[in-house]
Amino acid sequence: MRCPFCGAQDTRVLDSRLANDGDQVRRRRECHACKERFTTHEVAELTLPRIVKRDGIREPFEEEKLRAGMLRALEKRPVVSDDIEAAINRIKQDLRASGEREISAHELGEQVMKELSLLDHVAFVRFASVYRSFQDVSEFTDMIEHLQTTAMDGGSVATGREPVRPTAMDGGRDCSRQSSALPPSMEVGSVATGREPVRQK
Repeated sequence: MRCPFCGAQDTRVLDSRLANDGDQVRRRRECHACKERFTTHEVAELTLPRIVKRDGIREPFEEEKLRAGMLRALEKRPVVSDDIEAAINRIKQDLRASGEREISAHELGEQVMKELSLLDHVAFVRFASVYRSFQDVSEFTDMIEHLQTTAMDGGSVATGREPVRPTAMDGGRDCSRQSSALPPSMEVGSVATGREPVRQK
């Protein structure tokens, strides 16, 4: 493989290991000419379905657009990069496993919401507010009430799966209560809504 630093063709692999739940091979390489080291990732090249947008336009699946959208929702949230990449890989695996040549943008959005609900509840609400085009505060509070109720029952909003477990980056706090990090105007029972707070059982 060509060295990205000096352009020499002669490079050697120093180390190889699996990454992203075995979906990638991470290789550490060294250039014989300039002695610089760099990392490459090897992935299987598989065809993903085309995305059908709401206006009927069809376009190829773009992983970078998916990643950018999730990163915007997860901005300044305590979620590690490896967990984000694992979520993206699960979405891609689901798309491949569907066996479809085309998939609607709506279906893709629902899969993204499912993964965000498992990663971080605040990011889930951020994404849902844009994706579902919330028009007023009441729609936010309805979503948050549902989020709190589902979290108290021990599952995720989108799937009913186990909630995200606290990690070192979370400071050991209960991730099922991440909605408390929302701005006051978005919290249930806030001045903006005038509604009574949800009573926890």
